Amino acid sequence: MSGRTFAIGDIHGDRCHLETLLSRLPSLDDGDTLVFVGDYVDRGPDSRGVIEILRALPQQTPARVVTLRGSHEDAWLRVVSKGFPQFVLPMSNGCLATYRSFTGGPVPAEGELGGKEELLSLTRGDFFPADVLEWMRTLPIWYEDDHAIYVHAGLPERDGRWLHPSELDDPKSLMWERSEEFFRNYNGKRVVFGHTIVEELPQDLSAFTPGDLSDVYVGAHNIGLDTCCGHGGFLSAIELPALRIYESRS
Repeated sequence: MSGRTFAIGDIHGDRCHLETLLSRLPSLDDGDTLVFVGDYVDRGPDSRGVIEILRALPQQTPARVVTLRGSHEDAWLRVVSKGFPQFVLPMSNGCLATYRSFTGGPVPAEGELGGKEELLSLTRGDFFPADVLEWMRTLPIWYEDDHAIYVHAGLPERDGRWLHPSELDDPKSLMWERSEEFFRNYNGKRVVFGHTIVEELPQDLSAFTPGDLSDVYVGAHNIGLDTCCGHGGFLSAIELPALRIYESRS
């Protein structure tokens, strides 16, 4: 039987919330696992700092550390390999904040587009250090233990059946899936995910504070952890199998 697993939601460049949440977890041992469900960069002020913490964490805790690839990491790899202007140019994706966290520029003001040279560098992704890009490439797409399946976004359905991640030839859907059917009607082994903010999940089905739309979504068979960290919210984690919630807000 697996020990405790602490699954942690989308961080989106907010180092302060990450440090606060980690400080609030109980003491960990070598039977425990930390699973981060992806989206470590963009929007928040310190994507570089978040990655530094995550990369150093395996040497700082006896617990196993699993860092999954999120849609934002996947998108940046696409930017670097073949371009993806539809991702880097919309202000809502917060890519300029990531650029400046790596280049030393100021945190972007609300609505700031960035200069011409910044935009050109964004479209190429050439500001990322090579070792950071290699780290992103090595991130696993999914993880599973006795307690749950962990993915960034969700599981796809085919012919009335929910597919296990191991059945997929192309795992992209695990990082990009956004399906109301999955949120409401998934009924297999518990799945823990991020990607879709909890306010867009069916909180009427949540067993955890359904009256608070900003809180973790705990459905019968799936758990949503994206509580808007990095863009106005806070960072959340859930301990399995106890279903104990931890969060970075005061």
